[in-house]
Amino acid sequence: MRTLSRISAAAVAGALCLSLAACANDAQVGGGSGGGSGGGSGGADQVKIMVGGLDKIIYLPAMLTQKLGYFKAEGVDVQLLTEPAGVQATTSLVAGDVQGVVGFYDHTLDLQVKGKHVESVVQFARTPGEVEVVSKKAASRLGSPKDFKGKKLGVTGLGSSTDFLTKYLAVRNGVDVSEITPVAVGAGQTFISALQQGSIDGGMTTDPTVAQVLAKDVGTVLVDMRTPEGSRAALGGLYPAASLYMNTEWVEGHKATVQKLANAFVKTLKWMRAHTPEEIAAKMPADYAQGGKELYVRAIKSTLPMFTEDGVMPADGPRTVHEVLKAFNPTLKNASVDLEKTYTTEFVKKAG
Repeated sequence: MRTLSRISAAAVAGALCLSLAACANDAQVGGGSGGGSGGGSGGADQVKIMVGGLDKIIYLPAMLTQKLGYFKAEGVDVQLLTEPAGVQATTSLVAGDVQGVVGFYDHTLDLQVKGKHVESVVQFARTPGEVEVVSKKAASRLGSPKDFKGKKLGVTGLGSSTDFLTKYLAVRNGVDVSEITPVAVGAGQTFISALQQGSIDGGMTTDPTVAQVLAKDVGTVLVDMRTPEGSRAALGGLYPAASLYMNTEWVEGHKATVQKLANAFVKTLKWMRAHTPEEIAAKMPADYAQGGKELYVRAIKSTLPMFTEDGVMPADGPRTVHEVLKAFNPTLKNASVDLEKTYTTEFVKKAG
């Protein structure tokens, strides 16, 4: 009986530890400005937002807004959650598990032809912020996207925006999508390990992973889409990417809450424009700078040109995204897409 009691006590203690660990992990990933999605801060609006990689610099405004206290100031209790790839975040939105996603705008077009009405309500970026890198081992036989044929190319996830853009770079440079092999390798250390081990010849990723790849000298830059100039050269125009997108029906039914979110994010975008990469890095969680603080600051500096300063969709952006997706996606090529329904500027234009 004493042995059984000890086992039971250990089981209870173990379950308690797991429960506490889970709570600690939730707090680290985002927590809400009022402590999560339940309870909250005394009647504040509560919203769950899934981010396609919370530590990626292309999605930096999500955590930065929380750290600056702008969600709380607007009276909205935001719980930030994270998934390694945007396609998984989109799945959570469609399933109703979250109210918003910080991810690539291009998913709104893809979802529309599938009968799902989703729209960008705050446009963080006017370029993808993505970089195609090639491993040092494969550099001699992979000098441009024209050499993609027969290569294994890393993407965050199959069906992700990195997958979309990789396919477009192939098609634009005369390589059929059937002639490349996309490999889901995530980002960060899993991406770097895939390069080092030869699991991929090259791949598409963002900072801070790009900075770490270069610092470790395991790869070189093949295509850089972090700047407007880089986006135009690779894709033929500005390619609005990182955004807050939400189900249109939810937006229409919760306009006051969406306005609060837009107010908070636009404040952050303006704050970013007025502060240095060092000051931005100092506001972010310390564990985001996995390659060291200096490298993290350098990565932020390289990525800053991609961000808008007012959350407004670039005028020619949706058309460019549509042209890119049609180039390799037969479903989109043969479907009618109402671009006006894939985004709204209603809320950001009212944000102070």
